[in-house]
Amino acid sequence: MPCIVRGPMEYIPSFVRRKHGDEDIEYDLPAMEEYLKETYGITVYQEQVMLLSQSLAGFTKGEADVLRKAMGKKQIAVLDKMKPKFIEQASANGHDAKILEKVWKDWEAFASYAFNKSHSTCYAWIAYQTAYLKAHYPPNIWRLFYRTT
Repeated sequence: MPCIVRGPMEYIPSFVRRKHGDEDIEYDLPAMEEYLKETYGITVYQEQVMLLSQSLAGFTKGEADVLRKAMGKKQIAVLDKMKPKFIEQASANGHDAKILEKVWKDWEAFASYAFNKSHSTCYAWIAYQTAYLKAHYPPNIWRLFYRTT
């Protein structure tokens, strides 16, 4: 469900191929596998960015939350301030600085569309229920749609 929003649409073909075993799952850094395994190596959820920033760069939970909020609200000044800290601390933890630059760039591109996992779960459940009702009770669901629009 979260891949259906505008930002991550370009990742859908790769996500599907990876899910079905038609494409190898690759991680920019081996340490990212733990957090990206369930989404086939693609950052989809805000929580993943938070956990990765903590794991790779030793960000505190508070710093990870500031990062999440800054990405979501496109606060460029805050992101510009946090990037050197992320690169420096993650490099000190043994990660390649060039790869960290790529990770950060990917996060920036994806940030405004990253999805909260709990919201994604709820939206997926509502979509499933709606599709079920449409398939099994079409007259009722269409009547409901026409009344509410």
